[in-house]
Amino acid sequence: MGLKIELKPHERFILGGAVVRNGSSRTELIIENNVPLLRGKNILSVEEADTPCKRIFFSVQLMYVGGGDMKSYHRTYWEIVNEVLKAAPSTVGLIDTISEHILEGQYYQALKAARELIDYEERLVNHVRESS
Repeated sequence: MGLKIELKPHERFILGGAVVRNGSSRTELIIENNVPLLRGKNILSVEEADTPCKRIFFSVQLMYVGGGDMKSYHRTYWEIVNEVLKAAPSTVGLIDTISEHILEGQYYQALKAARELIDYEERLVNHVRESS
């Protein structure tokens, strides 16, 4: 049996590079083969990628769903990573984890680690705001 997902009305998801939106009623789908799948709550739009760590997540998301110029996605990823490491060296452990997953072709695992990086970035920003 494949992967069973239940979709809420109007929920969107990415299936193998295609953005799909559910209709007006709940739906149950069964994905019978191995294909990249991201549900709405895990999708980051280009407009939402408004911080360096969110841009890292977005570049990994592009790698995961595929269908594009992987060399360009990787180049962009490493450029942003270098900027983040210069600005916030304390991110090195999380970034190393993401990078290891990318180098092993484990893009979904890299996305999960990139989500942790975004959470860490938010904590750093909040700490700076509270200190000011």
